[in-house]
Amino acid sequence: MRERVRAGERDAFAELYDQYARQVYRHALWLTGDWSTAEDIMSETFLAAWRGREQLHADEASLRPWLLGIATHKAENTRRGLRRRLAFLARQRQQTVVADFAPELAGRIDDARRLHAVQAALGRLKRHEREVLTLCVWSGLDYRQTAEALGVPVGTVRSRLSRARAELARYADEAAAGRAAESREPRLGRGEMTGDAALAALPVREETA
Repeated sequence: MRERVRAGERDAFAELYDQYARQVYRHALWLTGDWSTAEDIMSETFLAAWRGREQLHADEASLRPWLLGIATHKAENTRRGLRRRLAFLARQRQQTVVADFAPELAGRIDDARRLHAVQAALGRLKRHEREVLTLCVWSGLDYRQTAEALGVPVGTVRSRLSRARAELARYADEAAAGRAAESREPRLGRGEMTGDAALAALPVREETA
């Protein structure tokens, strides 16, 4: 498929989309915590992939690291843009904001809480650590594939992931201690920080041949 994509075959690109669109969307959702934004990033990723198809290397490796690498950069650009917009709004006169919740979102409350918890944890990380964590742990790339997606050495991936896990573990401990101080009988609910931060402890697949 790689050669066909490089050659600009539209049927091959349609196959590429069918095979990886859901994975790209899920990766963007972990990074942004917003369903609509994740959809935009998914679209932008495949548009950028089409435009940059000639830059693909001629080998037989999976195209997933390439796509997730593009999505990672798109998500980071989105985060920077959001920070700028929030900073601008903070300088303006405060106005009443009316939330627009569609009825079908009612069933997503638990997912929204979990995403919020994950985003709070990811927000504690440096950008490079956040990128490695989402690619390795939540998108399932091994060290070599993550290195390919980000254009860094495998050793750099390992060290960044180690720092990210240590930071999230510390954050989880702080959150648990805070809850214990507020209640004599602390009880963890679905989507609490300890459970989601613990995802960072999941093993990463080792490099494959």
